[in-house]
Amino acid sequence: MIDESDHIINGKISGRNSKKTGEDLKINILNMINCPTLLTGMSHEMRTHMNSIVAFSFLMNNSGYNESEKEEFSNHILSSCEQLMSLFDNFLDSAIIDTGNSKTDVRKCKISNILEDLLAEFRIILKREDYKELVLILENQSSDHIEIYIDSNRVTRVIHNLFQNALYNTKSGYIKIGYYFRDSDIVFYVLDSGQGFAKCKEFLSTENLNDSLSRHNDTCSAINLTLARKLINLMEGKVWIESNGISGTGMYFSVPVREAGESKLLSNKYLNPKITI
Repeated sequence: MIDESDHIINGKISGRNSKKTGEDLKINILNMINCPTLLTGMSHEMRTHMNSIVAFSFLMNNSGYNESEKEEFSNHILSSCEQLMSLFDNFLDSAIIDTGNSKTDVRKCKISNILEDLLAEFRIILKREDYKELVLILENQSSDHIEIYIDSNRVTRVIHNLFQNALYNTKSGYIKIGYYFRDSDIVFYVLDSGQGFAKCKEFLSTENLNDSLSRHNDTCSAINLTLARKLINLMEGKVWIESNGISGTGMYFSVPVREAGESKLLSNKYLNPKITI
């Protein structure tokens, strides 16, 4: 379901460009808290990851396993802890946004600084055994020196969530991250070769998580995309989704940007150098 204030352009779902009213905020926070399917899904995810942590912690204390096996157990524990923290961080931050207590923090920064910490984290994740068949590609680095005014914390959080969403849905192939300038906006994108397009399209546009989760049982993706959409709305940006290949997903979001100093934005152009990481 697409809200009346949303619109579709060339098959793209675009987010709201105006701030939510007080009534909208009340409705959305109640939707998050009073969504039984969402809360059931969170409970299931929590039990699954906690059971994994307990089980692998027990195995690590067993002298019958060698160091290589214990390192694998440790990685499983770390992964479960990270997913638990991400799940609750996203849920709670989404609820905080709906209370109207989230503040914008626009600062001057370089695009390279926005991506640097994220890419370092993504490289570590992709070195794990589960992602050996997955390649990360960074596009459009030529203008990294440009300084812009933007809420880098929110942009970082959105890219992180979209990357995690791509990981959930892509077992092999690639994930591409890039950006380009368009008029007075900067557009970031995360493309994958996975299988999650239909599910992501619904979670991105839905105003009824309970209904959507009954069709697509993926609590993590639902919460990830819900928070990403809210953050983009707060930055007065737009978010949309496109198919990428046969079943892959292309997630795009644009936010208004102001250049700093004498930097020149490269409007309406893709810079296409690709770096495989």
